[in-house]
Amino acid sequence: MKRLHYPLEVILTCVRWYVAYSLSLRHLEEMMAERGTSVDHSTVRLWALKLLPVLEKAFRRRKRPVGKSWRMDETYIRVKGDWKYLYRAVDKDGNAIDFLVRAQRDKTAARRYFEKSIAQNGVPETVTIDKSGADLAVLEAINADRETPVKIRQSKYPNNLVEQDHRAIKRRTRLMPGFKTFRCVRILPGGIEVMHMIAKGQMKCARGTHPSAADQFYELAI
Repeated sequence: MKRLHYPLEVILTCVRWYVAYSLSLRHLEEMMAERGTSVDHSTVRLWALKLLPVLEKAFRRRKRPVGKSWRMDETYIRVKGDWKYLYRAVDKDGNAIDFLVRAQRDKTAARRYFEKSIAQNGVPETVTIDKSGADLAVLEAINADRETPVKIRQSKYPNNLVEQDHRAIKRRTRLMPGFKTFRCVRILPGGIEVMHMIAKGQMKCARGTHPSAADQFYELAI
């Protein structure tokens, strides 16, 4: 980060504000100027694209275990005028399971999401989905290879928990300029998801300590 010519504290503060709050890049440029630091809004975006994948990887090593009852659903993100699909799930306590952005909403995308989520979080006991035939087909295929099948529930209303959780993510993406590349739509919402999970207490901290969400985010860069 030395070549960026800014203190790491400034860089991390800008990146955290960008993914933690409903702020545009222009807002961040103005806020830093009020604090005596001149930072172009496009520079903040580059910092986010560079740092967030590293911080996400560090967070995954410290993510707390989640429950075995999952609520899974898809929401939408616009890329160059086209809608892409953000697959997400939470457990019965509202803890985020995992996320994945895909270009299509089909069996291939659903299978990739479940494979990723299970690899990171273990096999659930129950998964609640909506009426998506693709999600159902994938879960049935997963069960075909298991001695103890995952219980599948198909109902729109029990998924209100994950649909409500979508809103916290979409509030932040709404002020981000239109995602121009699929790389951006993978990285930036991923950073929002990490900050969202930290705020919900999903990061392991040293025993007896109670750092703020901001301090936990900064710890990931150490």
